[in-house]
Amino acid sequence: MSDLANLPAFAPREPHQQRAAAPAWRCPAVVAVALAAVALAAAAIALGAGSLSSTIRIAAAAVLGAAALAAPGFVVVQPNESRVLILFGRYAGTLTEARLWWVNPFTALLRKHVSLRVRNFQSERIKVNDASGNPIEIAAVVVWRVIDTARAVFDVENFEEFVRVQSETAVRHLANEYPYDDYSQDSPSLRGNSAEVGDGLQAELQSRLQTAGIEVLEARLTHLAYAPEIAEVMLRRQQAEAILAARRTMVAGAVGLVHMALAQLAESDLVDLDPERKASMVSNLMVVLSGDHSPTPVINTGSLYS
Repeated sequence: MSDLANLPAFAPREPHQQRAAAPAWRCPAVVAVALAAVALAAAAIALGAGSLSSTIRIAAAAVLGAAALAAPGFVVVQPNESRVLILFGRYAGTLTEARLWWVNPFTALLRKHVSLRVRNFQSERIKVNDASGNPIEIAAVVVWRVIDTARAVFDVENFEEFVRVQSETAVRHLANEYPYDDYSQDSPSLRGNSAEVGDGLQAELQSRLQTAGIEVLEARLTHLAYAPEIAEVMLRRQQAEAILAARRTMVAGAVGLVHMALAQLAESDLVDLDPERKASMVSNLMVVLSGDHSPTPVINTGSLYS
């Protein structure tokens, strides 16, 4: 909870902080069973079972009343669950340890159940413009849990709805900060830097949700695509860029192979080529090495210069 000390600008004027409920006693189960047995016996006596004096019946009725008053104070907390206690409009603390508790019975009028389990939120696919102004469809999954029940209950109206709205807002803001694709090769993009984008989304969500006592465990994009109206055009653009990148690699490799071939021919004195024939050889090798299809061999039956 110490990591929630720095609150964002939209934090409540009087933020709450989770604390242990007081008074609260760890109650063994045998005590609750014994109290129930005493209450049943007192009820039987008070209702006139047997020939007992009125004094005993009055005492039994008093015991029954005391048991009825104490019974609402028993609270069972399950693993990874909590109970937020409110006493006459005042926050009285939180029970988080899984066991049977006995607390102030008057808190039974208003006890909030808050789950501490890890939860997933899957956002809807939303259409938004990226940093380049292109319409895209984007969705994300957020893994979160409550770590401060007081803030979750008292500082926001509905912490589950708060997670939903803030998550969608953060996803929209994230899409506006990055382009869909990195066409300039020097800036991060939604498609090319998924890890960096996910970390940025998680950091922004944590700053937004700490007001509600929420810890964001993970945030990742689950859907990313161009909007249907531009998807076909952008697909052709991606294909053209892929072809260009492949051509660039092929040409670079072909130049290296041609240079190596000419160097080995010069070193071996196998054939002496003048500059014109070297240029012709380079041209032929570049066509063979850079072409899309396998070349058709042509056998020259004449001399080298014919």
